[in-house]
Amino acid sequence: MKKLAEVYRGKAKTVYATEDPNFLILTFRNDTSSLDGRRVQKFERKGMINNKFNYFIMNKLADVGIPTQIVRLLSDHDVLVKKLAMIPVECVLRNIAAGCMVRRLGIEEGLVLNPPIFDLFLKNDVMHDPIINESYCITFGWASAHHLSRMKQLTYKVNDILSTIFDNAGFILVDFKLEFGLCNGEIVLGDEFSPDVSRVWDKKTLDNMDKDRFRKNLGDVIKAYESLAKRIGVKLD
Repeated sequence: MKKLAEVYRGKAKTVYATEDPNFLILTFRNDTSSLDGRRVQKFERKGMINNKFNYFIMNKLADVGIPTQIVRLLSDHDVLVKKLAMIPVECVLRNIAAGCMVRRLGIEEGLVLNPPIFDLFLKNDVMHDPIINESYCITFGWASAHHLSRMKQLTYKVNDILSTIFDNAGFILVDFKLEFGLCNGEIVLGDEFSPDVSRVWDKKTLDNMDKDRFRKNLGDVIKAYESLAKRIGVKLD
């Protein structure tokens, strides 16, 4: 497959059309951003790490029956995917209190959430991805009740699978974001799963192993991404 016209340019990935209208190419760039894209920095190897990390995770999920858009890895930065009609709703699963939840509710960071909390956000950078609920989605036509139910079911299933993978490698899966789309009427997991869209802490040190290293100016962003990837089994070289 060859890259044709640019379809969409996000904060860290670019989407390209291919000669087949049913497939797209995702290119993972070295850009890292925060503050809704107002702060951007490039890190060497970052795009390659996230591309291979995402490919590894998506295949682990596909192996246990979770439908994903991944087709095959094309290069260090490129992956071929099925074209989805993306649903403009982000699904966030929280195992541990952190990030905006702590700021919004004034609760202690690190609090274990039992059962885990499922949040919905409208995917809209201009509006800073406002938190919403199922009623908003249904009333405004962003997602149907049936599709929301399936997205929630799959998000919890992803959490069960990945929590075990990360735990076995010595990490805590704190929270993560998923995005879904439709392919032939079926809900399919799209976008990415990487340290850019998840929070992961080292079990022994509680060190951040994710994009919080960039958000909080902790340094060693790529060192953390590489360590996380290698310890869960991602082959980078």
